[in-house]
Amino acid sequence: MILVLAAAIAAAQAPAATCPDLVTPQAFVCRALQSSKAGNPEAAASAFEQAAAAQTNDDAEKARMWAAAGNMWIAANQPGKAAIALDKALAGTGLQAEQRGEALLDRARAAEAQNDLKTARSKVNEAARTIFEDPFLWYFSAALAIREGDAMTAKTAIGKALTLEPNNPTILFEAGHVHHFAGDEAAARSYWSRAVSADPNGKSGQAAREALALLPAPAAPAKP
Repeated sequence: MILVLAAAIAAAQAPAATCPDLVTPQAFVCRALQSSKAGNPEAAASAFEQAAAAQTNDDAEKARMWAAAGNMWIAANQPGKAAIALDKALAGTGLQAEQRGEALLDRARAAEAQNDLKTARSKVNEAARTIFEDPFLWYFSAALAIREGDAMTAKTAIGKALTLEPNNPTILFEAGHVHHFAGDEAAARSYWSRAVSADPNGKSGQAAREALALLPAPAAPAKP
């Protein structure tokens, strides 16, 4: 997934060793990037919000900073704050094309984390207009469809994700989850086995191994 945060980073100068002690958008972005690098998404989100508040003469930059704040709030497991920041980012016309699509996807993620599945689906559908070729959009859409109890949509979405990244172990693992949800154990076993092969020492591979262990043993072939 191309994170909206990347747009803000690209628009800003690389963070210095020590950020200037100033109340400017650039200084706040510098602090946000340092906090993100240090693994502190909550501090990064707050700094991006301060950068957005300090930005008064560039609506596009302001929107990107709000979007980056929303993305960091998601990373900090605070979807309510993420939703507020992302709504501010999406309120005007500062975000266009792919940047707007990625912000909409993050807004969907925040909604799903708040159990607002209706809003999440609406934002996914809107995001698809501009980021149709983002495999994470379809991965997320499939996972959301499972929560919605919609096996058909889940299979369609994960199929699109696999078309875009057929060997991605995270997508392969979710494909197994989707097909297991749809009642197709053979397909689930196949996708989870592929995930293990693609990521033998990683998190997706381990999750796939655990999922395979929970499946009943495949039926033995009938004797002639």
